[in-house]
Amino acid sequence: MKSLQENAADRLHVSPRPTRRQILHSGAVVAGAALFRPLQGFAFQRPGPQVKIFDVQKYGAVGDGKTLDSAAFQRAIDEAAAYVGKAQVLVRGGRKYVVGTVELKGAIDFHLADDAELLASTHSEDYRGGLTGSVKGETMAAALGAVILASGAQGLTISGTGSLQGRAREFMAKYDKVGEWWIPGPFRPKMFVLTGCKDLTVRDITFAEAPNWGLHMLGCYGVLVDNVKVRNLLDVPNCDGIDPDHSRKVEIRNCDIVAGDDGIVIKCSHQPVDYGEASDIYVHDCVIDTQDAGVKIGTETTSDVHDIRFERITIKNSSRGLCIQLRDEGNIYNVDYRDITLHSRYFANPWWGRGEAISFTAIPRTPTTKLGSLHHINVQNVTCTAENSIRICGSAKAVDASRIHDVTLDHVSIMLARTTEFKGGVFDNRPTTVAEPGSIPHSAAGTISLTKVEPEEPSGIVLHDTPGFSVEHADAVTLRNCSVEWGANPPASFSYAVEAVDTQGLKIEGLTGGPAHVALGKAVSIA
Repeated sequence: MKSLQENAADRLHVSPRPTRRQILHSGAVVAGAALFRPLQGFAFQRPGPQVKIFDVQKYGAVGDGKTLDSAAFQRAIDEAAAYVGKAQVLVRGGRKYVVGTVELKGAIDFHLADDAELLASTHSEDYRGGLTGSVKGETMAAALGAVILASGAQGLTISGTGSLQGRAREFMAKYDKVGEWWIPGPFRPKMFVLTGCKDLTVRDITFAEAPNWGLHMLGCYGVLVDNVKVRNLLDVPNCDGIDPDHSRKVEIRNCDIVAGDDGIVIKCSHQPVDYGEASDIYVHDCVIDTQDAGVKIGTETTSDVHDIRFERITIKNSSRGLCIQLRDEGNIYNVDYRDITLHSRYFANPWWGRGEAISFTAIPRTPTTKLGSLHHINVQNVTCTAENSIRICGSAKAVDASRIHDVTLDHVSIMLARTTEFKGGVFDNRPTTVAEPGSIPHSAAGTISLTKVEPEEPSGIVLHDTPGFSVEHADAVTLRNCSVEWGANPPASFSYAVEAVDTQGLKIEGLTGGPAHVALGKAVSIA
């Protein structure tokens, strides 16, 4: 099996790793991450003097913020795609263009110039691609309705400093004050669904207030997403930032993301067509603010996900900072996290996650799910402030082949402190219908007398104390040079620096930090 670096070298067509002699001769230090080179643009993606401009205004686009301009856009796109040569579809600045679905084609640069703004139409008849049933998670993954569509396009570029405004609140039915979120209406489009595209570039644009998923790339190959800004609403569900789904050879860099749902999420969703695995994906130098997971793999894992790296990322807010959720038959392996700073906290019940700093879980979606495996995960130089633990948790009911194994956390630190008023002493296993046991929270005097989850808690929330590092049903886990600190006045549910249950081959090397309460008597609890 090729290493992550070898796969990256193949993916990005770089020279083999230099020899030690070559390194010493050049005086350079070549780190593994240096093998991830920026994807090179194709000649027809770099507009120059020879580019033919297809201005949407010349095809009838009005840009008055009221008139539906989809048909004019489509005429310009279709003629640009038919042109033999370099073609740019130009959307000039200074105007707002109302559009439903527009379908992009290959070998063109769809360019939102200056402050050009596309406004998503709020009328369902202006869209195509299958929007029905868009409330349920798995159906949303399969729904292809979007403002911007592309299918099988090669050499497509989406560029410019303009923006796409999704008008999210206008697709919502009502606001739920208890859940602190908007309840979606009967239909809501995604912003982008780019399916089966090859040599795809998305750069410099902004999209905002997505009513559903943001940049959904399904079954794409050879993708660069660079300097994209996302400004979704924090109280709108399912408005993911960027979703590489069944996609390969992807680089996401320099992005600034605000999203109510997951910031960047790699998945293999259930689809009527087999788009294959998700692999060779490099996410780096991004800033994320979300009420869900900062960077995530899953929950849809119907095919393998492997050779993934997240590097130099700041997660300002999240409900789970780093998250892997294996819930289906695919396998997840060879995942690296490096040089990341994150903050995680509790939010209201409807939002997934309970403030876990890091959450790597492998739990069957249903009692009949044949669960894949989660293994060879490396986390290095990660600093966390959070209301809940760093968590590595397999399934208590998993067979040996499905247990999490070979996970290394190196120079990972966590400061645990309660900063919100939401109920603590729980872990979030959602989505699953499998009842996994929780453990009763510890206190300085023994245990808290909690015997069940409160009625308002959703299924999948389990009672659990809050150690710094929680390792359960997992093997060959290494904690190297890790540290735990506790905030002032830790609650009774805060417990040990490390708590392990049902583990084999656990190694703890150079741990700094003790229990949250002196009465617990030890830093590490192994059962």
